[in-house]
Amino acid sequence: MDHNLSVGLDIGTTKIVAMIGRKNDYNKLEVLGVGKSKSLGVHRGVVNNITQTIQSIQQAIQEAINAADIQIDAVTVGIAGQHIRSLQHSDYITRPHSDQVINEDDIDRLINQVHKLVMLPGEEIIHVLPQEFKVDGQAEIKEPIGMYGGRLEANFHVVVGQVPSIRNIGRCVQSAGLELDGITLEPLASANAVLTREEKEAGVALIDIGGGTTDLAIFKDGIIRHTAVIPFGGNVITEDIKEGCSIIEKQAELLKIRFGSAWPGENKDNEIVSIPGLRGREPKEITLKNLSKIIHARVVEIIEQVYVEITNYGHEEQKKNLIGGIVLTGGGSQLQHLKQLVEYITGMDTRIGYPNEHLAGSSNEEITSPLYATAVGLVLDGLKRQERKRKEEEIAISEQEALANAEQEAEGVEDAEPVKEKPAKVRRSFIDVITERVKHFLDNAE
Repeated sequence: MDHNLSVGLDIGTTKIVAMIGRKNDYNKLEVLGVGKSKSLGVHRGVVNNITQTIQSIQQAIQEAINAADIQIDAVTVGIAGQHIRSLQHSDYITRPHSDQVINEDDIDRLINQVHKLVMLPGEEIIHVLPQEFKVDGQAEIKEPIGMYGGRLEANFHVVVGQVPSIRNIGRCVQSAGLELDGITLEPLASANAVLTREEKEAGVALIDIGGGTTDLAIFKDGIIRHTAVIPFGGNVITEDIKEGCSIIEKQAELLKIRFGSAWPGENKDNEIVSIPGLRGREPKEITLKNLSKIIHARVVEIIEQVYVEITNYGHEEQKKNLIGGIVLTGGGSQLQHLKQLVEYITGMDTRIGYPNEHLAGSSNEEITSPLYATAVGLVLDGLKRQERKRKEEEIAISEQEALANAEQEAEGVEDAEPVKEKPAKVRRSFIDVITERVKHFLDNAE
């Protein structure tokens, strides 16, 4: 596969999206192909039928390959689900040579130390995300590399998930004939796709409303502060409509998309929609006001749970600190009047997040929908990882050449063969660590 290409695989509860993309000359994402299939083996973000999930992945991947006319072999996968939790952790290392500058090896030591934290039985660390560093007690340091000090300390945001759920995603990807290039928490991927740098600096809460889960990511001062997964999404609203109106699920979903509103006051009492009856039965007449009341009740519950997470993360004054307010994305954010309802419940400025900021101007209008925010974010994450690996390889090669030249000069030999040295140690990203662990689990699974 071309190293300039990246493939994002969003394994959701409602749909599975495969997106192939690359950076153009203007550093924007050019989407070459998109494939979408109905997700049949996933419930609330967790794989519960591996065979069906593999088939859905293969269908989405094949569709994307046909559209792009490019063969692919590795994907960056999104992970979410009700098993995800996050925690804050502080840790430190003592450096033996405080008169030498802090380098990436020191940060690696500190991050690897956090990766060794003992979790609850059956849990595995997915991300270790540094927030602020301290060097010899000096606080609020964002970049400690190049500083001098004996004690390097940091606050970390640690994202944790259940080992079986992580392993099952890896199995599905490998069984679909693909290599696992990396795993990324879905709210982080969505945030990269729809949030601006200014919003992350000012303070913002991203709410990604999917089919099975609603994901939350809070940023402040450009740093991830909190993540959470609420085990409710658009499918629960559809289920409520199905039960409340005594209709089948397909009709309930269509009603929600075409006529649904999160604000009952918008509909008049005499606005009625007629639903065809099953097998020649009489059609059902449903008032849009009643439909909106059903939707409103469930949406309020979801938003209130998210708001509890926002206030619990910091303190009661937290919403005043989040100047960027709330950004809604995901398929569920397309519900009519949702923005107004969220503003009413939370008292925070709200906008709908579209992943068009990073997309090339020639992109298909459909791709700019909030529905594809996570997939766009996963492609961007894959491209960023490839860029980092390329730079690390270049540094390793240049260090090898410099070492070989120095040895040749020392020996005074001009025509000597270049000395083969081990590549310089390069810094592994947080996601490389968890990817290795997932591969280890898969190789050793019984």
